[in-house]
Parts: sequence; structure tokens; C-alpha cells
Amino acid sequence: MSQLHVINHPLVQHKLSIMRDKNTGSKDFRGLLKEISLLMGYEVTRDMPLEDIEIETPICRTAAKKVSGRKLAIVPILRAGLGMVDGLLELVPVAKVGHIGLYRDEQTHEPVEYYCKLPDDIEKRFVIVTDPMLATGCSSSYAISMLKKRGCRKIRLMCLVGVPEGIATIQRDHPDVDIYIAAVDDHLNENAYIVPGLGDAGDRIFGTK
Repeated sequence: MSQLHVINHPLVQHKLSIMRDKNTGSKDFRGLLKEISLLMGYEVTRDMPLEDIEIETPICRTAAKKVSGRKLAIVPILRAGLGMVDGLLELVPVAKVGHIGLYRDEQTHEPVEYYCKLPDDIEKRFVIVTDPMLATGCSSSYAISMLKKRGCRKIRLMCLVGVPEGIATIQRDHPDVDIYIAAVDDHLNENAYIVPGLGDAGDRIFGTK
């Protein structure tokens, strides 16, 4: 079963409270999302493997560490997932970035792919999928399935706010994918919005309605 990691660091929770406020504008919302993503990134990458190397400091030669094996790829689910990329890139500037675009079919309510551009070596990388809102979980699950079809085996899902329904979807469909989230909210309303939530993350990031 995949593990659920709730990042309850005081700075993350403080910034999230400001983001929830309906009076917080797009500029501040984007900045806070970037900051939270950077802070969460420390936890998402906590157990990346290290290997021993030898370097020379200004004083002497010494043993040191560097990230080993798989390199990082960040894959946002368009469009809201883009808001979490800059924070992670500030933490790991050499990471490669792919993009997955999905929309919900009006008849079936199932995710439909409209765009996918991934690094050529994506199957060799440690992949962080970003999607601020984990509501039903269908889009995130679909995106993870797309990555698995391309050979990815080390995938983590990073969200800002979710609900038990969405978490259960990921754990059912992808028991090998850990979930990192800043808050688990109460439930989905009749329009599949997270309650209390923070509204439509994409609209608040980009100033659209």
C-alpha cells in the first residue's frame, strides 16, 4: 500500500492558510505555492540514494556524497500542476520537466489526454508528479498510468490539498506510489470541489475564472 505523507511543517501550514483565504490574489497565491513546493520538496526527495565520492576542499581531499543513480524529473499535470514546478526547480535546478495535459470528458467524466511531452529518458528517472488538488484522484491516477506505460518505476505524487476520496483512488490504483500532501481536507461537495479547499487552483494561479 502506498504511504501517505502529510507535510505538517509550521511554515507549510502557515502559507497554506494564506492561500486558502479568498482575498489572496494571484500574485501572492503563485508565490506561496512556489514556496510551499520548495519546502515539500525536501521531504519528497528525502530518501534519494547517495553515493560516496572524493573531492578536494581548499584545505584537503575528503570523502563526500552525491545523489546516485536515478536523476529527477518533474511532471506537472496541466495546468495547475505548473504552479509547483518552480519551487522544485529551485531545489533541484538540473531536474528535467515533462508535461501531461488532461481534461475531463463531459459525458463520461473520465480524464482525456490532450498533451504529453516527457524527457527521452523518463523511464530512468525519479519522477515527481505535481497536481495541487487531489479531489477524485482520477486525473492523477491517469497521469501515473501514462508514466508507467512509458517504463517509469519510481514515481511520487505531490499535492497541496486533498480529500480521503482522492487518496483512496491513488492507493487503490497505484499502491506503489507514495503521496505527499500539505493537508487532508474533509470531503468533496456536489460539484467535486474540495471542502474547505481553496477554490480552483488553476484559476487562482493564473487569474482566470
